[in-house]
Amino acid sequence: MTDTPLRALVLVCTLKPSPAPSSSDLLGRQVLEELERLGASGEVVRVVDHDVKFGVSTDEGDGDGWPEIRAAMLASDILVVATPIWMGQPASVCKMALERLDAEISETDDEGRMLTFGKVAVVAVVGNEDGAHHVVAEVQQALSDTGFTTPANGSTYWVGEAMQSTDYLDLDSVPDKTDETTKTVARNAVHLARLLKDAPYPAS
Repeated sequence: MTDTPLRALVLVCTLKPSPAPSSSDLLGRQVLEELERLGASGEVVRVVDHDVKFGVSTDEGDGDGWPEIRAAMLASDILVVATPIWMGQPASVCKMALERLDAEISETDDEGRMLTFGKVAVVAVVGNEDGAHHVVAEVQQALSDTGFTTPANGSTYWVGEAMQSTDYLDLDSVPDKTDETTKTVARNAVHLARLLKDAPYPAS
């Protein structure tokens, strides 16, 4: 089981298009670095760099950028959703991505299982206000509804002091607790993903 190759996709839901610096992009890449250290190769996608349409289908047509992202997601074993906190909520880009994942509820294999069954999802959150647990709860519930499995301690986050201007990417070093939690998230995600590849969910 420990040699099972894995793929990971990090969906960065910052409001900032590349190449603007982004704290959620930084934390997402740090999660990916830990995943790769454990044998799960992957890629980072900033959702706003693609012309993703609003909607709840797998393809909204007219140049929709979601089908390409969805193909990368379906080819992956681990999905990392990295989002900033805005007004105590997941970023609007994150909510749009979750709405697009709603289409997976009606996409099933020959045995009636959602195509996302067997895929592991974790969450990374940054912000300068309280609300990380609330954001994680919202995102993980949506991911569970759309077929993903979350591991124990399946989230990592950093929040700065309320009403202050310091961003995660402004820090001189990664806080020990965030670093430790990110490593735990990666270990547990890889462990669970390998278990699910070797023992898939039963037919529906």
